[in-house]
Amino acid sequence: MKITSTFASLLVCALGLATAVHGQQKKTTSILINPPGLPKLPTAEAAKEAAAAAGLNLTNIQGDIVVGMSKLFETFVFFSIADATTFKSKLRSDILPLITNAEQMLANETQPDTLVNIAFSQTGLTALGITDNLNDTAFQSGQLANAQTLGDPGTTNWVPQFTTGTIHGVFLLASDTQTSVNASLANVAAALGTSFTQVYTLVALARPGNQVGHEHFGYLDGISNPAIQGFDDNPLPGQASVPTGEILLGEVNDTMTRPAWAKDGSFFVFRQLEQLVPEFDKYLTDNPIVESGLTVQEGADLLGARMIGRWPSGAPVFLSPLADDPALGANSSANNDFTYTAPNNATLCPFSAHIRKNRPRADLGAESKNTHHILRGSIPYGPEVTAAEAASNKTTIERGMAFTAYQSNIVTGFQFLQQTWMNNPNFFVKNNTGFDPVVGANHGAARWTEGNLDPINPTRNFTLVNDFVISRGGEYFFSPPLSAIATTLST
Repeated sequence: MKITSTFASLLVCALGLATAVHGQQKKTTSILINPPGLPKLPTAEAAKEAAAAAGLNLTNIQGDIVVGMSKLFETFVFFSIADATTFKSKLRSDILPLITNAEQMLANETQPDTLVNIAFSQTGLTALGITDNLNDTAFQSGQLANAQTLGDPGTTNWVPQFTTGTIHGVFLLASDTQTSVNASLANVAAALGTSFTQVYTLVALARPGNQVGHEHFGYLDGISNPAIQGFDDNPLPGQASVPTGEILLGEVNDTMTRPAWAKDGSFFVFRQLEQLVPEFDKYLTDNPIVESGLTVQEGADLLGARMIGRWPSGAPVFLSPLADDPALGANSSANNDFTYTAPNNATLCPFSAHIRKNRPRADLGAESKNTHHILRGSIPYGPEVTAAEAASNKTTIERGMAFTAYQSNIVTGFQFLQQTWMNNPNFFVKNNTGFDPVVGANHGAARWTEGNLDPINPTRNFTLVNDFVISRGGEYFFSPPLSAIATTLST
């Protein structure tokens, strides 16, 4: 009871200070984006009702865990702890009031000007004096040790700062303007002073105009994010509804033993993934699907859609096999409503398609058999493709995806998806399926894919000599509950 009451009093203080920091006037617009076709956040009333029924405390969960692919501007600030004693003191007195919880993000009037969240690597927890075992071997060893497991060609292409072992944590700051993000970062830096060092910063932002919500290859992203039971009890047709414990530690269906203070935290995977857009586009143009009535561009577009499993609008090829259907793509009640059960279903959607390898649906049998869900919150970084890059078919300016994902178990979540499904040419659904043609990795070596990518010539094999997605490295983190920030991590 002592910890509970201490946290309660600190939380009241934190919320009061956050109001002072972010202003007293109620917001009338959201800091989040809401692209057509993506699952929407539940209303505040619906989420609170679901949480109450499940015994879930939304004010104890960091907000970024639940908001998904809905950030307009986001900056990731990776840091090292220089003075643990001072850092812990400031974490409790100055940073905790800035941390945004899940409940705050559900309504415009309760959102701060900037979402601020924090997560720690295993080396960061160690620097804070935490010796408890969170029982995730991938987290404990760190992403650097997992590079080969993930299919990276060593760390040749990694951002150097991800290879040093000096990243202790990351601040996530998101808002509807970069000015707000920068102001909040300045507040954080001023509060922590010399107790921390900024090691590396990645500035990310949604793409402009009608490409909001699309990644740099041009496809609407985040449609298949699951609904978390106890937070969103009204999943859309075809949307996976996953037990709370698949995303949050210590909740229903979390099968591992955790320290009590870690309950309602989540493991946060960060990967900086460079996308070679001109090269991807050229590959499609050079290898179009040839069918009577299709132009070369239409054949190239069809190949791209079958590699992804969706058209740029988000319409699935399983439901719209030969042409994009923007109305279907924009309809979140229909664009995810399929299972892969149909005669010749590989003709409709290849076994190797990116979205099929990540979520096999009925290929596994019942959806309940899939225990490998993650909740993604990714966002693009870098500028749009220039005219010179498009003309030369060569990337000269880095752009890509700040890939982020939450789960209660990295080994059975992100790592399993990458290693066992996307990088596995003998995907369990069918032998000799090949690699995921978009993000599958083979240590820098050539990849191949079959899996009916060409519906006209289903035995046609595709060899992908070069990767279209280059791993620039990353790290594994733990996003702690607010109660732990107030107590265990700051004392």
